[in-house]
Amino acid sequence: MKRALFVCIENSCRSQMAEGFAQKLGEGALEAFSAGSKPSGKVNVRAVAFMREKGIEIGAHASKGLTDIPAVKWDYIVTMGCGDACPSLPAKNRIDWNLPDPKNLSDDDFRKVRDDIEARVRDLIKDAEKEKK
Repeated sequence: MKRALFVCIENSCRSQMAEGFAQKLGEGALEAFSAGSKPSGKVNVRAVAFMREKGIEIGAHASKGLTDIPAVKWDYIVTMGCGDACPSLPAKNRIDWNLPDPKNLSDDDFRKVRDDIEARVRDLIKDAEKEKK
């Protein structure tokens, strides 16, 4: 199984949603983790609520830092557009999705970011499944 790490600054919205989608949709193909370069200490309540709309529960997730994740060589490190704040970790593939931080966006725009993340995670899972073969 491939390992993916989703990284944003606070690990409260984008990376948490990506981890949630990857865990649910990538079961058997992708082992997913998330972290933040400067974790906020909590998962955004709107991210939790909007993920529930998709049938995915991330309410028990915790906002964590890069020292709280396994020290492995990742198959994928996906950054969420956090620029210089995202540190370099060992990875076979590095991807930057350059997504806006939804925390101050309207509900509709927050959902658009969530749905964009879902589509990108689905594509990542397809890539991971191809590499398994």
